[in-house]
Amino acid sequence: MKRIDNFKTIIDKYDVIFFDAFGVLKNYEGLVPGIGKTFDYLKEQNKEYYIVTNDASRSPAQLADSYHKKGLHAITPDRIISSGMLTKEYLDLKVEGGIVAYLGTEDSAHYIESLGLHTIPISQVNSTNIDKINAVIFLDDEGFDWRNDLNIAVNVLRRRTIPAIVANTDNAYPVTVSEVSIAIGGLATMMEIVVGKKFIRFGKPDSQIFMFAYDLIRDYRPISKKDIVMVGDTLHTDILGGNKFGLDTVLVLSGNTLAHEVDNRITTTGIVPTYICESAVVEKDMF
Repeated sequence: MKRIDNFKTIIDKYDVIFFDAFGVLKNYEGLVPGIGKTFDYLKEQNKEYYIVTNDASRSPAQLADSYHKKGLHAITPDRIISSGMLTKEYLDLKVEGGIVAYLGTEDSAHYIESLGLHTIPISQVNSTNIDKINAVIFLDDEGFDWRNDLNIAVNVLRRRTIPAIVANTDNAYPVTVSEVSIAIGGLATMMEIVVGKKFIRFGKPDSQIFMFAYDLIRDYRPISKKDIVMVGDTLHTDILGGNKFGLDTVLVLSGNTLAHEVDNRITTTGIVPTYICESAVVEKDMF
């Protein structure tokens, strides 16, 4: 584990950079200050980059647009690899017809609606259609009534032998420096215990999202894992996932993991990044 003073060192060392989104590029206040300089340097050095995110709340086009509205235009839809994309691939291969019920917003349902499957929010499941539900998808923690709709989902999964797919494995996300909110992955974990079934999960730290990104690059150019680095702010998702897949990893201290707690967290979890850096910002006077 090596401490890096400036993120420029990371860009110079690798051909491809995988960035997590929340806590690395943006936070609850907007873009991480100065992050635009990083993408200017990436372009100058002709380096390839992707946003590898557990955010399944919106389509890649909508996610890219959210960066554009904040003034960061370097992130285009083709640069975004979301766990929702793996959910879409799974449904395409494994679920034939019927109804897919989801927990999340209408925007998050993009991933399943684009397949041509008949989709409904979980709130619309009732005695007339429950036997036609062929999958339940956990997409986002917003867009539904937690008490009523979680109870509906529990009873659908108790009654039906169908896959439950978690498109965002995050258990929580920060809403201020000191406070977090429960994410859809946390709700899914609770419901697994209630229904006594194992859910299918896509997203970090699972290796499938890294394999998806790796294969995407290898479709058009030769690449080795040693040429790729994963940059994240969370040990249990970004760093553990990158480590498991065989990538070098950078833990930045601009999100979930704060500078005063990083050493203790690494010691207690046993999850060790290759590098630690204050942030993913390239300092202007360095190039």
